[in-house]
Amino acid sequence: MEPSKIEIPEINKGKVFIIVEIIEYIPNSVVIKTIIKKTTGNVSVVSFDSGEALTEKISPFDTFIQIIDGKAEILIDDASHMLEIGQSIIIPAHSRNTIKANVRFKMISTIIKSGYED
Repeated sequence: MEPSKIEIPEINKGKVFIIVEIIEYIPNSVVIKTIIKKTTGNVSVVSFDSGEALTEKISPFDTFIQIIDGKAEILIDDASHMLEIGQSIIIPAHSRNTIKANVRFKMISTIIKSGYED
């Protein structure tokens, strides 16, 4: 069953915030809050309730993931990576990937869409 995904509008610019506090956990949900959204890429903070996962996907761009609360399981081409607070990983472009919450966690996701022209 696909978790409910809740999209929250982009954050106000020029205001100080604490990243881990700008998003809440919602039962049985994955919550996505956009920090910056541009044609060249985006930065989002995401919370996953325990037991939730995103459907496997393949992105044409590298994706930088940083865990800011809890622990996450990131599968890249069937290889499992367990990440804790403060740890990061880059999901390579064109790789099959799934993000799972065995326990609830929050992460920052950064996708840069430019630079692939070379």
